[in-house]
Amino acid sequence: MQVADSFLVANGKVRGIELHRERFVGSCAAAGVEAAGFWTDQVRRLPGFGRWFPRFELRTSGELAVQLRPAPPVGGRVRVVVHEGPDPRTAPRVKGPDLELLGKLKEAASHRADEILLLDQDGTVLEAAYSAIAWWEDDTLCFPPSDRPLLPSVTAALLRQVATTQGIEVAERACTPTDLQSHEVWLLNALHGIRPVHAWSDSAIDPLPNSQATSWQNHLTALAQPL
Repeated sequence: MQVADSFLVANGKVRGIELHRERFVGSCAAAGVEAAGFWTDQVRRLPGFGRWFPRFELRTSGELAVQLRPAPPVGGRVRVVVHEGPDPRTAPRVKGPDLELLGKLKEAASHRADEILLLDQDGTVLEAAYSAIAWWEDDTLCFPPSDRPLLPSVTAALLRQVATTQGIEVAERACTPTDLQSHEVWLLNALHGIRPVHAWSDSAIDPLPNSQATSWQNHLTALAQPL
């Protein structure tokens, strides 16, 4: 797989569809394939009812394709583990080439974890196998530094927009997994939106009674627009 992009379609509405288009078409162009017309044509064909999680693909053969998949259930609380060792991805800024590798990594995760965190060379957190990461430090919403090898996350970009609208300070900071365990941490992706981290490795579930995740999830949901 050279390039892939997926997003949630719920009753004909999508969050950040233009950002998904920009990411997919731009990555295809970098691979030497013009995909703008294909994207526009296929988006028009998506169902206007039900819940779907289509995947747009530029395959290794150079073929453009779409898999129209029913959307899995939206997840809730998340248990994470940390990948021991360097970031194994070969193309961290492009969604597609490392999907198979990340799938195997997640399947092999210990403690029946829902996600696995990837670290930079200095031991700071980059993102998870299938999710971006954000966390709260007091009243500041934090993200890893954008100059790190990160996949451009549509959901993280939308969350930044919401924060700006709400007058919430946003910062980019480098944090280790140990640092993060004392903060409210969220995993972000197009399917689930926001999933708060309730457990690390084999630790007990933290009920997070003061979590802000639900209200911010509502803000994200409100951004969905008709196709």
